[in-house]
Amino acid sequence: MKDIPIIDAHHHFWDLSLKKNPWLNPNKQISFRYGDYKTICKNFLTSDYFKVSKNHNIVKTIHMETEWDPNDPIGETEWLHKLYELTGFPNAVVAQAWFDRNDIENVLENQSKFSLTRSIRHKPKSTKNPDTKLDNIRGSLNDPIFRKGYSLLKKYKLHFDLQIPWWHLNDATQLAKDFPDTIIILNHAGLPSDRSFNGLNQWKMNLEEFSKQPNTAIKISGICVPGEKWTVKLNKGIILDVINIFGYERCMFASNFPVDSLWATFDEIYNGFKNITVGMPENEIRCLFHDNAIKYYNPV
Repeated sequence: MKDIPIIDAHHHFWDLSLKKNPWLNPNKQISFRYGDYKTICKNFLTSDYFKVSKNHNIVKTIHMETEWDPNDPIGETEWLHKLYELTGFPNAVVAQAWFDRNDIENVLENQSKFSLTRSIRHKPKSTKNPDTKLDNIRGSLNDPIFRKGYSLLKKYKLHFDLQIPWWHLNDATQLAKDFPDTIIILNHAGLPSDRSFNGLNQWKMNLEEFSKQPNTAIKISGICVPGEKWTVKLNKGIILDVINIFGYERCMFASNFPVDSLWATFDEIYNGFKNITVGMPENEIRCLFHDNAIKYYNPV
């Protein structure tokens, strides 16, 4: 499987000299699910990406927005298109937009005009654990203002990339039902960070309900556990459960680099994917590594 063509369905580029990602400051870190992230607070560009991925046949990549300055949501998309003109990567873009902005339609209209834009990410407000309720629904999946902005995705022919903990997937399921013409691509397998028996059972139950909606898909990425190296032993069950729940036709493998470099090398992640799927039919393997990313993101 060394030469299998790969489309990395979720990664990031950033240039800190642009001063557009203030969260990437090693001395002023924000609360982050992986803990201390100072080692990624440096430039990560196409040359850096292909240095870490050199042992794999990366043919195209899908860029995920990087929480670029929200006062300039179009700026990142413009920068990425310049990067594509110079290097040929990335080949599709998940752009930033905040559905509760007053000018959300203007933002979506402008984002949709770029040739590489395929999807939008707005991280909804969430709780830190399943037992905590949202006191303020502003910016959550149930926020009427959020949903009004979300409803515009159909008009501009854009997908939605959703990053939210699994305990909010009941609300995501309702969103998928209410807006059946918009595809929701769940990021990072629904964030199964609680690897206890009960935690994994709850994650699977919520994932199964969400997967019943035909307008949903999922990315297998971002499943590192703080303090533990990414290993086949640690993550095989997660990966096979996701594939079993969604079916190989709706799952995509991705690196989440450079973020996941906090707990794994690119080789550890992609060799792990290859090891776990080695006995699967060739067409299913190709879907997971390549074809499904084409289906959902239509990269150039």
